Amino acid sequence: MLKKYDIIVVGAGHAGCEAANAAAKMGSSVLLVTMNMNTIAQMSCNPAMGGVAKGQIVREIDALGGGSGIVSDKSAIQFRMLNMSKGPAMWSPRTQNDRMLFAAEWRYLLEQNPNVDFWQDMCTGLLVEENRVVGVKTSIGMPIYATSVILTNGTFLNGLIHLGEKQFGGGRAAERASTGITEDLIELGFEAGRMKTGTPPRVDGRSLDYSKMEEQAGDENPSKFSYGNTEPLKKQLSCHISYTNPQTHELLRTGFDRSPMFNGSIKSTGPRYCPSIEDKINRFAERDRHQIFVEPEGWNTVEIYVNGFSTSLPEEVQYAAMKTIPGFENVKMFRPGYAIEYDYFPPTQLKHTLETKLIQNLYFAGQINGTTGYEEAGCQGLMAGINAHLKNNEKEAFILNRNEAYIGVLIDDLISKGTKEPYRMFTSRAEYRILLRQDNADIRLTPLAHSIGIASNEELERVNKKIQGTETLKKQFRQIGITPEQINPVLTEKESSLITQQVKLTSIITRPHISLEDILNVSPEAKVAAASMESIHPEIVSQTEIQLKYEGYIEREEEQAAKLTRLEEVKIPKDIDFRQLKSLSSEAVEKLTKIQPATIGQASRISGVTPSDVSILLIYLGR
Repeated sequence: MLKKYDIIVVGAGHAGCEAANAAAKMGSSVLLVTMNMNTIAQMSCNPAMGGVAKGQIVREIDALGGGSGIVSDKSAIQFRMLNMSKGPAMWSPRTQNDRMLFAAEWRYLLEQNPNVDFWQDMCTGLLVEENRVVGVKTSIGMPIYATSVILTNGTFLNGLIHLGEKQFGGGRAAERASTGITEDLIELGFEAGRMKTGTPPRVDGRSLDYSKMEEQAGDENPSKFSYGNTEPLKKQLSCHISYTNPQTHELLRTGFDRSPMFNGSIKSTGPRYCPSIEDKINRFAERDRHQIFVEPEGWNTVEIYVNGFSTSLPEEVQYAAMKTIPGFENVKMFRPGYAIEYDYFPPTQLKHTLETKLIQNLYFAGQINGTTGYEEAGCQGLMAGINAHLKNNEKEAFILNRNEAYIGVLIDDLISKGTKEPYRMFTSRAEYRILLRQDNADIRLTPLAHSIGIASNEELERVNKKIQGTETLKKQFRQIGITPEQINPVLTEKESSLITQQVKLTSIITRPHISLEDILNVSPEAKVAAASMESIHPEIVSQTEIQLKYEGYIEREEEQAAKLTRLEEVKIPKDIDFRQLKSLSSEAVEKLTKIQPATIGQASRISGVTPSDVSILLIYLGR
């Protein structure tokens, strides 16, 4: 009944939406298969996008032609730039979002592309011929054929929900689990595992007393995620902060004997960096309080997400403990928190394109690869969609290096190191985070996106204006002088050493605690130069300040990255038999044989492969 498609995307969460959007923008005919058309782009957990390192990923997705940044901006109810007290490598944008509007905007974006078709059904297996995927099987018994298939199943593969001592199948509250795909993949030779995640209760905001909580407002001058034409917020909703206390912890402990986390019901690994409340009070018993973020779910709903209170304890224990939190004394619960276990496939079974090594033209993206988080899922979907389209059209693969993007770090970590617990991105995972800032994702990535046909000429032109304007302003600032009379009052106020003669403006910018704004307030010449460039592109002035202030650090990282790139350029032959290299350690032989790294750079990052193993490989390859 359905035509043969270029690409079938299974699952319409964050990874699936980005995969379908990317491939369709590039010209592929795409079928998005979802079990429920009403839950496309559902925010299954917290109603927010971005945060530390995750915000950088959203900006990278946007710079590469993805949809997450645009949708986040259009559905935002609050914007904050985190870590502003630190250097720009740590600045991380975050939005609080309207959950229903987020899903509606994603669906609208996909429906605007005539290359995207939709099909509501459960995918129950794969059609494979001669180690190549040719389509999918569905629950109503209909085969659908395609050149490539991207699996983005989220938490639905044999999903099992835990609530106290109760267990029931499901991929999300009130939604059934997906069956059949895991069994097909195992039969094809894939290794599978189980992971766990959880979610907190949702409550009635009308029943809370916000006067007992700390208000957390958005930024005074909010920015946005997308480099495009989305509008910054003109009004915002506040979040609030409260805290647990010893009484909360004591009540929670009364349910530990019925907790699936402690009674052995859950055997899989949960996210280390987003533990449940029972895990927190067990692991950090010395702490008498934990932070609770009270997050509104949207403009037109009273539903509240209780961030920091993720739990799978019995619902009556959850409710009793919540009532002891300041502001929650009269709380009404809409639905309890729960934990969910699901199947995943260790990502060492993938190539850097996210195509599987075992089956050609089959791609995995999102939580099926062992990651956690909307942003991590979205960027994998984007890269899988791009690479499936490129391979179908016999074009070169699109792979980002670790010095080019957080997305490159994430995918390389997954493929080279694998993960035994839900993988979450942090700035500390990136060796070159001064290069991989949220402010320059468009400079780094939009020219690459344009070269493969996913970014438009207008988007490239906008980036080129930013690049050229920044270079022009840097040059002007290097020529402008500043006198002691102009700058010394500012230096006195900032407790910085005074100058005795005129110096170049750039020597003052590099000082700690001195901002470009301080200089523009006292240098008319610099102010005129900045204003002329700001009219060309609003981000030129801030980009100029960052590049001048951190010039030495940036140059040092670029040199280190160049060394890494040289190792990435040394290819390892596909047919190499590592067992024949007698000098390699036995662990290196085992890991290299399993992962089959494509380059020396990738081999060097595999756990268990030592520098001496890398030297042996280089000698073998004639380097």
